[in-house]
Amino acid sequence: MKISIVIERDAEGYYAYAPELPGCHSQGDSFEAIDKNIREAIDLYLETLDGEEIRALGSKAIYTSTYETTYA
Repeated sequence: MKISIVIERDAEGYYAYAPELPGCHSQGDSFEAIDKNIREAIDLYLETLDGEEIRALGSKAIYTSTYETTYA
């Protein structure tokens, strides 16, 4: 199973969440820390689900893209 992870950086450090898993998010001071923390959060989240809920996750698809623009 593949779970999407979104990692954002701000003045406080890093914030990450898994769009397929509502409420599954974490934070960290470094990229390495947030990568470890969000993976741990995902594992713990999945442990709370039953088989039917996990199968339902497999039907979701998350697509990402970027948009580059210039502004005045």
